Amino acid sequence: MPNNKPTDTELEIELKRLIINTFDLHELTVDDIDHNAPLFGGGIGLDSIDALELGLALKNTYGIKIDPASDRVNQYFSSVSSLADLIENRQNQ
Repeated sequence: MPNNKPTDTELEIELKRLIINTFDLHELTVDDIDHNAPLFGGGIGLDSIDALELGLALKNTYGIKIDPASDRVNQYFSSVSSLADLIENRQNQ
């Protein structure tokens, strides 16, 4: 049966590795994390404290800062794919 799963971009794979390493989720592999799955609640189940830690990891790794008071912060952190879009947009500015 063919695999219809969309292929992750290199940036999405990097972000998955960053998430795995940041939160010591070494029981997971990159393939275990769906790039469109929610990061919080369902999905891998991160919480608000994890959001702060992930935001710091993104700043340290990609040089982007996410304002926690932004109206779009929930959108940015909704999935690996949305984080990748944010990073690409910020790096292209």
